[in-house]
Amino acid sequence: MNRAPSVIQGRKIKFGVVGCGRISANHFASLKKHSDRAELVAVCDIDRAALDAAVLQTGARGFSSLDVMLKEADLDVVSVCTPSGLHPEHSIQIARSGRHVVSEKPMSTNLEDAREMIRVCEQEGRRLFVVKQNRRNATLQLLKKAVDEGRFGKIYLVNVNVLWSRPDSYFEQAPWRGTWKMDGGIFFNQASHYVDLLHWLIGPVEKIHAYYQTFERKIETEDTGVVNLKWKSGTLGTMMATVLTYPKNLEGSITILGEKGTARIGGVAVNEIQVWDFADRRPEDASVKEASYETTSVYGFGHPLYYDNVIRVLRGEAEPETDGREGLRTMELLVGIQMSARTGEEILLNQ
Repeated sequence: MNRAPSVIQGRKIKFGVVGCGRISANHFASLKKHSDRAELVAVCDIDRAALDAAVLQTGARGFSSLDVMLKEADLDVVSVCTPSGLHPEHSIQIARSGRHVVSEKPMSTNLEDAREMIRVCEQEGRRLFVVKQNRRNATLQLLKKAVDEGRFGKIYLVNVNVLWSRPDSYFEQAPWRGTWKMDGGIFFNQASHYVDLLHWLIGPVEKIHAYYQTFERKIETEDTGVVNLKWKSGTLGTMMATVLTYPKNLEGSITILGEKGTARIGGVAVNEIQVWDFADRRPEDASVKEASYETTSVYGFGHPLYYDNVIRVLRGEAEPETDGREGLRTMELLVGIQMSARTGEEILLNQ
């Protein structure tokens, strides 16, 4: 029988972070911003230099072993920022120790492990959160509102582009990068949040047909891919992703063409509202570009807002925006893209 998650009230929620690499800084900064309700008490990494840097930055207690951290640290929840292929193992270990889990994207590099993460967390009565911070970007919140309010009318076409640059030196920084087992490829890694937009904004996807190529990077996985999509609503769409853009990141965008509206959110990471044109013009449309923002990072500024939801859920004040089952919907799309590219066949989804 599955146990119901407990509620934490009357004190700060105690967090740990395992994996002190590139993305961990966003987690550290988010927890610091919410220091009135949360505290980072422990960090963990097998890389001594990364661990020492994290301890110096945060003041948290450092551990070189997740086993030891879970035994010795007083924790309510642990954020998993390790390589993607380790997310299931670490998440399951954390849940079985009696802690809640925040998993970075993607949940896993395969569906079986993602489903096991959900099963164990539900069995243990632990929350499983999957980070989808791009949903919290102001630009995408406005786009979601326009879709939900029916301002596009019937949506005809959707295009998503992730045209970024990752040189060989990026993949050489760690042996897991660019591997099928630990990384999953550019759709699982670099473009994961953009794949998430396909179902979050438009709805259930019915069919996928994809192609991969590894043109230049010395990696196992693809460095470039394209996808054709058909939604259950009849909407058609395309997605392009690459890490070969010369000489730097060019674009992370989504364009929606509908019966009564056209919108394009572009910039390097869906941070600019570039087109916003609807038949039902509203006074607030005149100021919609105020949602655009400058960014030097492809991560955007959604992590603090995401953590706000995590904290409120654990305090019994809200429902999770993206739990394990919501994360699984993105995983189904990612695996569908991978299967189609490998087999050359169209994949029918069960979303």
